[in-house]
Amino acid sequence: VEVVESGGGLVHAGESLTLSCAASGFTFSETAMTWARQVPGEGLNWVSVINAEGREFYSNTVKGRFTISRDNAKKTAYLHMTSLKVDDTAVYYCAKGAMIGNDLRRDFGDWGQGTQVTVSA
Repeated sequence: VEVVESGGGLVHAGESLTLSCAASGFTFSETAMTWARQVPGEGLNWVSVINAEGREFYSNTVKGRFTISRDNAKKTAYLHMTSLKVDDTAVYYCAKGAMIGNDLRRDFGDWGQGTQVTVSA
């Protein structure tokens, strides 16, 4: 199993950014996918989940600003982030499966290496 995040970068507050998560080694179309984020010194907190049927779930901190999607043909999940805030600055991780909650553990499950998103004022 492998998931690889990409698309992070430095943006200004109010701008948009789309992250990608390329998956391999499992039946992507039958698997939920999770995006989570971590600020240095803080816990790994869930951001969004999309289940195999395409149903979307969002944490309250990003609801209305972020959109999760998936392309089963490309075995890729996406996180489209709009109206970015300085507080959205974090390393964003993708994981196989549905992981909803805070203080998640990267040693449990299949996670990528993360992609840095930095939002400047």
